[in-house]
Amino acid sequence: MTVDGKITTRDFAPVDFTSPEDKRHLFRQRALADAVMIGHSTLKRDNVRLGLPDDLKEERIKRGQTRGPLRVIVSNEGKIDNHLKIFRSDPAKMGPILVFSTRRMPKEVRAALADKAILHLSDQRDVDLVEILRTLRRDYKVRRIACEGGPILFRSLLELGLVDELNLTIAPYLFGGVDAPTLTGLSKEFLPASVHCVMKNMRVVGNECFLTYRIRSRR
Repeated sequence: MTVDGKITTRDFAPVDFTSPEDKRHLFRQRALADAVMIGHSTLKRDNVRLGLPDDLKEERIKRGQTRGPLRVIVSNEGKIDNHLKIFRSDPAKMGPILVFSTRRMPKEVRAALADKAILHLSDQRDVDLVEILRTLRRDYKVRRIACEGGPILFRSLLELGLVDELNLTIAPYLFGGVDAPTLTGLSKEFLPASVHCVMKNMRVVGNECFLTYRIRSRR
């Protein structure tokens, strides 16, 4: 995020104001996870494959992991474009794609995604994040999951006490304004309770500061 706490512009443009080291840091964190989770709105805007460089794939194999983490898409309405880059990747090389949504997903979308992803559709109006994590642990042996946004999904996980660690890069920019989202989105409401962060690590590379916080459990 920027020095004044903005994670993107007011147009929600893909992040392009961080250094190559920050992007490499993102890949390293992704490589450590058994699954990487992303909200559909963020996926649509950034249009990313959620892949890894070859050297990090090899490191995963040496650790006894698959070549790539499971890629998990979360969407309440399920109006997902099957032409996004993530669906044009080879699951054998990059890992399977799981979509957690609801019965609100249009039938034509279900048909289009049937051979591209594994669909988990809930009867509830909105997805149940606790149940998603239970399913990932029970059925896919996921022990570590990396959430790469967006802010609405991250805020929802925070509110449920489901975040253990926060990796944050401070980039040397100031955006200003009230229309650009912060880490917890654009909501004017406070979180249900303050979240206490305990610093685990800090390093400075060039003009960027890389921070790792442990989230103190409220349970």
